[in-house]
Amino acid sequence: MPEPIIAVQHITKQVADSTGTLTILHDINFELRAQESVAIVGASGSGKSTLLSIIAGLDVPTSGQVRLAGTELFTLDEDARAAVRSRKLGFVFQSFQLLANLNALENVMLPLELLGRSDARARAAEMLGRVGLASRLGHYPRVLSGGEQQRVALARAFVVHPAVLLADEPTGSLDFATGAKVMDLMFEMNREAGTTLVLVTHDTAIAARCQRQLGIEAGRLVSDREV
Repeated sequence: MPEPIIAVQHITKQVADSTGTLTILHDINFELRAQESVAIVGASGSGKSTLLSIIAGLDVPTSGQVRLAGTELFTLDEDARAAVRSRKLGFVFQSFQLLANLNALENVMLPLELLGRSDARARAAEMLGRVGLASRLGHYPRVLSGGEQQRVALARAFVVHPAVLLADEPTGSLDFATGAKVMDLMFEMNREAGTTLVLVTHDTAIAARCQRQLGIEAGRLVSDREV
């Protein structure tokens, strides 16, 4: 049986607050297969985004391990984890996370330039065309609509052909109609690229489009079902 693309093993996250120790995640365990689409669902404050950050190696668990494409993330230092992220992961966030001082083309070129790709400009332009923004290459985030900014973010995420796409409430800052179009595009691009999709959402309609749903309540994995 092929090795899972992501293995989350006994992940616990605790932080200290004024009342003592707060446990955000309690002994989370699951595995994801390559090219699987998975929604992590739960109420606000349930620990979904913290779990996604740990899967990405952006946050460090109190205990446990995440194995990404065979690499144990938390045996590595932050620089080494960042190198794994740049090669293996794409990100789409609720707040877009575009760099305001870079235009659309430059935002999409950036991850390719960090990988030393000589064809960064051509590949970024091609990907922006794929998301319908061929006429907006020179525009800065401040003059793009929310939907356009999220499409730039999708282009930036997919341009490196990541093994895994992590999306954290990707329609949370968009109106319903715009969000629906962005989600259609994201699922379409994900199928084309054969990427593993891990999507954090509280929207049951979006979650239903994934092959599998993981339910989180108060930091505990309470359900794991195929849709």
